[in-house]
Amino acid sequence: MKFTYNWLREYVAVDLGPEEIAARLTLLGLEVDAVEPLHAELAPVKVARVAAVHPHPNADRLTLCDVEEGETELRRVVCGAPNVRAGMFSALVTPGMVLPGGLKIKASKIRGERSEGMLCSEEELGLAAEGDGSRGIMDLDPELFPGLKPGIPFREALGLADTLIEVDLTPNRPDCTGVIGIAREVAGFTGLPLKRPVDQAPGLPTPEQAGDDVPFTVSVEAADCHRYAARLLRNVRIAPSPPWMRQRLQAVGLRPINNVVDVTNLVMLEYGQPMHAFDFDRLSGGQIRVRRAAEQEKITTLDGVERELTPAMLVIADADRAVAVAGVMGGASSEVGPESVNILLESACFEAKSVRATAAALKLNTDSSYRFERGVDPQLAPLAMERAVRLIQELAGAQVMPGGIDYRAGVQPPPELTLRLPRVNDLLGTTLDLDSVEKVLAGIEIRGERVDASTLRIIPPSFRVDLEREVDLIEEVARLIGYDQIPAAMPKVAMELPPADPAAERRRRLRALMLAAGCCEAINYSFVNPAHADTLRLDPEDQRRRALPLLNPLSEELGVMRTSLLPGLLENARHNINHQSPDLRLFELGKVFYVDAGQELPREEEQLAAVFSGRRYPQAPLLWNGEEPVDIHDVKGVLEELLAGLSLSGLQLVPAAAVPPYAVAGFQLSLNREATGEPLGEAGKIQPAVLKAFGIKQEVFYLDLNLTGLSHCRPAAVGFKPLPRFPAVKWDLALLVPEEVEAGEMLAAIRQTGGKLLEQVEIFDVYRGKHIEPGRKSVAFAIQYRDAEQTLNDKKVGVVHGKIIKMLEQRFHGQLREA
Repeated sequence: MKFTYNWLREYVAVDLGPEEIAARLTLLGLEVDAVEPLHAELAPVKVARVAAVHPHPNADRLTLCDVEEGETELRRVVCGAPNVRAGMFSALVTPGMVLPGGLKIKASKIRGERSEGMLCSEEELGLAAEGDGSRGIMDLDPELFPGLKPGIPFREALGLADTLIEVDLTPNRPDCTGVIGIAREVAGFTGLPLKRPVDQAPGLPTPEQAGDDVPFTVSVEAADCHRYAARLLRNVRIAPSPPWMRQRLQAVGLRPINNVVDVTNLVMLEYGQPMHAFDFDRLSGGQIRVRRAAEQEKITTLDGVERELTPAMLVIADADRAVAVAGVMGGASSEVGPESVNILLESACFEAKSVRATAAALKLNTDSSYRFERGVDPQLAPLAMERAVRLIQELAGAQVMPGGIDYRAGVQPPPELTLRLPRVNDLLGTTLDLDSVEKVLAGIEIRGERVDASTLRIIPPSFRVDLEREVDLIEEVARLIGYDQIPAAMPKVAMELPPADPAAERRRRLRALMLAAGCCEAINYSFVNPAHADTLRLDPEDQRRRALPLLNPLSEELGVMRTSLLPGLLENARHNINHQSPDLRLFELGKVFYVDAGQELPREEEQLAAVFSGRRYPQAPLLWNGEEPVDIHDVKGVLEELLAGLSLSGLQLVPAAAVPPYAVAGFQLSLNREATGEPLGEAGKIQPAVLKAFGIKQEVFYLDLNLTGLSHCRPAAVGFKPLPRFPAVKWDLALLVPEEVEAGEMLAAIRQTGGKLLEQVEIFDVYRGKHIEPGRKSVAFAIQYRDAEQTLNDKKVGVVHGKIIKMLEQRFHGQLREA
């Protein structure tokens, strides 16, 4: 955002110098990039009066001018300008000065006549772009520049002695894209009143209220237009703008065009409200339609480039075609030119995201899009319109037609915010009172109503579209009182450990347990091959088939978010086996993602999965069972260790009622919630066909746990008992039972029957084969008894042991096996 010091002082009568204003603005968060004196190179140039003009004796197109530059004698200057005449005021450059273009002026003879300086044009002084200046030297009109006298500094006479200030705005401060917005900030820290050229605007009818006396129509057909105001001006005289306006636009880098277009640019820079002027006579049907562009619709913009539009872009159209790209640039077909007589003025508010996307797609960044992309005050449109109308009346003699149209159905009411004084002081580390807070906010026109002694109710002004939460208001208080005024203090850090995250602690514990079980952790991508669902032979209705596709996948093989950890681990297993590492115990702990109908975001669940393959004891010598393979009992043992380490209650590990399509029947275990039977995990053996699809040629066992479900289980009660003082008695028991009897069920029955004397029971042998009839098996238990109050004898142990044998014989059709 560029503006000049003198321009700023028109709205706030500040006495601070440009450098001090720049420093204060920077402290307010409006970082000033540059403070540069304007036209400093023109300081030696003086105003001169042409006293007399004589023909050049040796050149028809040259004249000899006697020039007054003060009270000294006349200076002779050779001039070739066709407009030079006696009595005119112009700009004089004397020998020794260097013009902005690099030309050094020196006394010299021109066609035999001595010249002691140069009368200059606007272009030669750098006050007009090349080719923009009129042909001839500057002709200063005493009525436009009162107080002209020979010899006075040229910069002061024309009001060019000014300072350019450039502010680098952050995207959240659209209110400062106009000089009035900057002036409001200056008024805030100086306490001076803010003066606006126009404070109120007459109300205009909506499109539905407009009568037949309004000779045009406005229809808004897209929600991206929040407001659209339009007024008609007739009998406009298009002409160059007055010098003060041209100088103001040139100072900030804009090229003057004509009085109407220059007014729209000036009001944009003044209020931060982009505007546009249409040649009304070139609008078909007298219609304004704010709509989406048609497919492959084209428009030639004011820069002369034909651009193809898309249906995502917002345009301003007449009855036949698009005449402007909304918020970005007008079209050449309705451009205001020298022949224009009737002007339709537009002042609108468009959705920031829409303008940003359109400007980026067209690679067209303009002063208008710069402001709309940040967000324009929706209440500013009629005010800026009124300012522009008055200026065009003054400068172009326009006849303002009564009425107009103001579409405002898209304007949303600002939020109501609550500002609590304790919260202000808590966040800023200050001891402010409510009066101070109220005063600094009122300085930038943010006013509130007191709810109680420590609370303000504030409705943010419409020009502060960035104020959405209480903390935004607190930030305003901080920058207004000055960040340098907030006392520095070390943060208060409590001398205590932060509360532990149960989920993180659970993950840490699980990793430790898996590592203790001899497993290595694998970490895979969360996005996987879409074909994994088919490779696992999942049922069509299985939720693991509903994978979330990626919009921009790394490759086709990594195109969806994973719904299971098993495929990644099987890929790891194949890689290790192919690289001569066939003995595997791998686990992964991570999230899976399920797509639920009607939900915008996927449901995330944490899981733990592991695969086991190869030898049980790969480091053992061959004679000590070094070639014995892992089996389902190894997986079951790891799973039991996990459950014991997590100390969860209400769980049971039972043979699975249903076998997944990727597992082998007869090797499947299910971890269920005891009360409801809800499955929370499984363990088993992978189907050979599935292994073949993954390129694995050896048996693989697995476990898969739903950690999200397990996290809802109650922790087991922790109990303590004294160390035993009396010895234990260990008796063994072997029974022949039918093959279908489950050993785990027998264990549970023994614990229930053994009573308080039974301390521990475990299976130490299951035998089938020689001396055992077909359809039966031998199951051997080691049972440990102990009495906490006395030493046990055989008689007392025998009573309990006999009960257990009798129960097993009756309930499980067991037969005591003789030694």
